[in-house]
This record gives sequence, C-alpha cells and structure tokens, in this order.
Amino acid sequence: MQTIAIDAMGGDFGPIPIVDGTMYALKKAKTKFNVILVGKKIDFAHRIPKKFAKYVDILECDDVFGMSESATDALKRKNSTIYKAIELVKDKKANAIVSAGHSGATMSLATLKIGRIKGILRPAIATLMPTADGGRSLVLDVGANVDCKAEHLFQFGIMGEAYVKDVLMMQNPKIGLLSNGEEKSKGNEITKESYELLSALEAFKGNVEGSDIFNGSVDVIVCDGFVGNILLKTSEGVASSISHLIKTNIKKSPTALAGALLMRRVFKILKKQTDYAEYGGAPLLGINGCTIICHGKSNPKAIKNAIYQALNFSNSNIIQDIEQNLAKYQKD
Repeated sequence: MQTIAIDAMGGDFGPIPIVDGTMYALKKAKTKFNVILVGKKIDFAHRIPKKFAKYVDILECDDVFGMSESATDALKRKNSTIYKAIELVKDKKANAIVSAGHSGATMSLATLKIGRIKGILRPAIATLMPTADGGRSLVLDVGANVDCKAEHLFQFGIMGEAYVKDVLMMQNPKIGLLSNGEEKSKGNEITKESYELLSALEAFKGNVEGSDIFNGSVDVIVCDGFVGNILLKTSEGVASSISHLIKTNIKKSPTALAGALLMRRVFKILKKQTDYAEYGGAPLLGINGCTIICHGKSNPKAIKNAIYQALNFSNSNIIQDIEQNLAKYQKD
C-alpha cells in the first residue's frame, strides 16, 4: 500500500481540519492506504476512529514552522513537523507528503532534502484552473520561481505535459505559453526565447493570452512564477467577488431571488468549479518524489482531495517520464 506523510499541524486552523480530511480520505478511498500524521498526538488523536487506527501512524512532533517565518530558516528546524514529514519521503518511509503549512518551507525542504529529478533545473508549483467547457487546465509555475530563464520555462512545459498525461489521464494535451498576444513576435525577451525552445515539443501550440486559460483551448499553460502567482491570486479574487456580487444583487430584487431559486443547480456547479477544495493542492513538479502543497485555509474536503492527488501521483510513472522526456530533448 501507498503511504502518505501528512504535516498535521501546518494549516491555519490547526490539526483538526487536516486530520478530519485524512479520515475522510480513508473513508471514501476505493483502495486503502497508510498515513503517517506528523504532529502533537494529544491535539488530534481523539479524531481518529478505531476502524481507521490500523492505517494510521503518528510521528510525535510539536514544533510547528509558522506562516510568518522565513523559508530560509526551515533547514535549521530539524524537529519541525514539515521537516520530519519530508524526511519520511526522503528516507522512503512514505511515498508522498501533503502539507497545508508554510509553502516556501515545504518547497525549500523538498527541493533540498528529497532532491530534484535528474536534469531539472528548478521545480515548479502547478495548479488547476476550471475551464468553460467543464474541464481543467494546468498552470505552472504559480510561485516557486519569480525570475526564470527560457530553459526553465521549457522544462515547465515538459513537466506539465507529463503531469496531465500521467496523473490527470489526458490524451494528447496541448501546451500554451502565456504571453501578451498570440503572435510569435509578442512577449518579452524571455518569452520569445522560450517560444523557440518550446516549439520542439509536439504538444506546443504557441502563445496564449490570459483569456485562454479558462476557455479550454490548451491544457497546460507555461509562465514564470511571478506572473503565475498574480494570475492565481487574481483568479481567486475574481471568483470571490463575482459570488459576492451575485448574492448582494439577488437580495435586492424579488425577481432576481426567484430566478436564483430556479438557477440553484447552475450556481452549485459554478461554485464547485471555482472552489480550490475540489482540487486539493498544488503539486511541486520536478522533485524526485511527490509533494502536494495545500492552501493554509484548507478544509477537510481539500485535504481529502490533496491526498487523492498524492496517491494518483505516486501510482503514476510521472517522474520517470519527465526524466526520459527531458533527456530526449536535450539530446535533440
């Protein structure tokens, strides 16, 4: 069975939503798996039902790396929950780690302790975006690398294609490079150079604009972490604002309220598509192991889906495929 290491203490709301989400995952899983909860046992052991106890180990640890701390200090905190959880993957005692804690610390420790896939220059955080056709597109990088070179973006394309094929089971995915216009001549110098490198990939379809992220025209969108993080936060803000505007205006009009009651199913679908909890977490691609980074405010549903994402990742051949594809294009 697969074993998932979980930083039980890292989220904004303490261990309860994380542990409850883990139990939820065990309850709903088609195939059973083992978990190692890293944290202060006294704070959450009472949330583990007896029927799941045989699947759960607890690694006692009470040092929590705070959200306000600098990621560069993570290596010094060898007794922190995130450090201990990542060590479990490094030492092959777990197949993956799921953390809703400090994303910078998680990324830094995973990169340094677990290590990168052979040939990968920089890992990238990838996240799923809903599309108008009911599907999903993968965007990377969304925060790991603020400053990138063209070669980094080229590798993001390789990693993104492997992820949607191996983990999301997409057939013949299409890759786009995020730019300020579809024409090859558009973009800054890094984007233009990246375009030339990405053109070697059969799946590459050229430049895409911001609107293409949500229309389903491509499956993988490549950008640097600075642009990607702004895109991610903007999308979250827009989804929240639209939801607030709809609720506010419905309350002002009896006619609108009647229409909303008739449209409840549509609103429910829209909410589900824009809810980060549906996707669980963001994989850190390029690491020689599985690391899933969750939102600090993750609820049990988000943790459950992050664990399933980790299981799908660990059961795939993505690491081998990234390494082989990278070696293939480097030779070419």
